[in-house]
Amino acid sequence: MTIRGAALIAGAFEHPLRKIPDKSVAQVHAEVAVGALADAGLTLSDVDGYFCAGDAPGFGALSMADYMGLHVSYLDSTETGGSSYLAHVGHAAAAIAAGKCEVALVTMAGLPVSAPGPGAVTPSAPEFAFENVFGTTTPSMYALAARRHMHEFGTTSEQLAEVKVAASLHAQHNQNALLQKVVTVEDVINSPLIADPLHRLDCCVVTDGGGAVVVVSPAVAKRLDRHAVAVLGHGEAPKTANRGRIDLTHTGAVWSGPLAFAEAGVTHADIDYASIYDSFTITVVETIEDLGFCPKGQGGAFVASGALRAPDGGLPFNTDGGGLCNNHPANRGGMTKILEAVRQLRGEAHPAVQVPDCEIALAHGTGGSLGTRMGSATLILGRET
Repeated sequence: MTIRGAALIAGAFEHPLRKIPDKSVAQVHAEVAVGALADAGLTLSDVDGYFCAGDAPGFGALSMADYMGLHVSYLDSTETGGSSYLAHVGHAAAAIAAGKCEVALVTMAGLPVSAPGPGAVTPSAPEFAFENVFGTTTPSMYALAARRHMHEFGTTSEQLAEVKVAASLHAQHNQNALLQKVVTVEDVINSPLIADPLHRLDCCVVTDGGGAVVVVSPAVAKRLDRHAVAVLGHGEAPKTANRGRIDLTHTGAVWSGPLAFAEAGVTHADIDYASIYDSFTITVVETIEDLGFCPKGQGGAFVASGALRAPDGGLPFNTDGGGLCNNHPANRGGMTKILEAVRQLRGEAHPAVQVPDCEIALAHGTGGSLGTRMGSATLILGRET
């Protein structure tokens, strides 16, 4: 069974605030849910499928369905970190194709600034005693991948910095972005080292916030007075630490990307816009290579060419500013990647960064760490005809 043409994204909403001190995580989930449903022209009573990940409080999908008063016949709480929400859209499309639901709501929310919680890896995790006892951190493990990529392929800090520069050029047009100042390569290189070779401006922001999308059947979409975005292809894959024999220079996109492209029936030349997970600048470079937009090892040169800059670059990316400049709610950036891809396909991105005649968009999420284990999920979306 293929999901191509089986479902469409009819509603999308991003919380406008980057600090939300007066709300609970559950309240933010509910706010973005109502926002996405309103965008689609629907209400909570129309929802018969609900999807959320580990950022949802309590019993996750069960607690949030109860909190929002949902009467659903299908629940999914797949947890793959920041890539979860792209996986959810694929799962929602599959559930709709199988007749399990018709209106699927996917929500994400978090308050890491206003109400920080425990880290992603707890002492009960099987890897904890082998890794965390040595003082590993999220930045240090991404730095390990960056240093290996530099060793293998000659990638430079200046090339990585161009990812941040492109994101900042886009974020200046986003009134809700946390960081709206345009930066230069020199600014990035001269910012303090966080974990060699990654500088502070190589790292994503930390914000409160959230977002939601509504995935519907074609029959429902026809009844709505809203431009919907077709789900064309989906792929997901984990990459493990391979019992210590990990290759730090590639991501799970090596496997998730080809699955999505094959199901969508499109080629790289067909992609007009790409939302690429950008927890760190190295994440973007490796992911672009693994998705097949350039050969392995040439990601640094690819981004340094200006390819990521909208609207006229070869692969305009993250036109909202991405995780590097706009927001990174719940320390998970996958949902916002879907949201900006939907805006581009609807022609609703800021005019300064709107890709002309945007018909096919790719959104990719990363969960976990490039230095250990991770989950990748790739979506290919199309403008409804």
